[in-house]
Amino acid sequence: MDELVRKNRIHCISALVSCAIVVIFVCIGVTMNLLKIPTGKLDNVGIRTFYLFTVNSNIFAAICTFAVIPYAIDGLRKKEYILPDWVVILMMTGTTAVTLTFLVTVFILSPFNGFAEMFSGALFFLHGVCPVLTIVAFCLFVTSCKINVKQSLLSLIPVTIYAVIYFIMVMIITEENGGWNDIYGFATIVPFWVPTILFLPVTFGITTLIRLWHNSSFVRKRKNEAQTFLNYFEGKKAEEIIFEMGKARAKIQ
Repeated sequence: MDELVRKNRIHCISALVSCAIVVIFVCIGVTMNLLKIPTGKLDNVGIRTFYLFTVNSNIFAAICTFAVIPYAIDGLRKKEYILPDWVVILMMTGTTAVTLTFLVTVFILSPFNGFAEMFSGALFFLHGVCPVLTIVAFCLFVTSCKINVKQSLLSLIPVTIYAVIYFIMVMIITEENGGWNDIYGFATIVPFWVPTILFLPVTFGITTLIRLWHNSSFVRKRKNEAQTFLNYFEGKKAEEIIFEMGKARAKIQ
């Protein structure tokens, strides 16, 4: 039983550290962008930083990872790391959003603007470190439950909300009338109908891959726990097993 407690503690500490780092790095990245002086291609800084899906998705991911921290701390205290299903599902939506940010940066923005510019300064955190670390934290350490297809559809909500706002501000109000400039080139570089048709299927594809990795980690963790449990009690009598389980429960409480 001590081995199970040890593994649980490692899992709990890993979740706590990785989620805390995400929160800290997002705060650093957003603050740097707020204080940055507008230059060249990237003039969405200062208060305009909140126009960016990059910034909003990272802030949302930080909120989601922050929700894990109290339960991780409680898990260390009680020696039993369990997350409510709603926390796991919430973090899935945040992870999907920042994964979309990372992939758009790598495959769309960087070829046009240069990888060096897209991963420097504040964007080093918001385009690279925070998305990758959020993916790792969710898929490896926030694995208290399996996520089904129906639950994964919730990941489409944040992206849809931003897409609607982006369409209104860029296409309807327009920059000349106080709206936004076409930050991502979805109306000037490519026909607007292309990203409009693709964003939901692409987002669903992303959340599906994340869900499959997360669920495989959940299954692997449960199998390892079960094997450790079986190895510990192998050859022991029923009364010894009951006594050991009661002793372990008393330690947790």
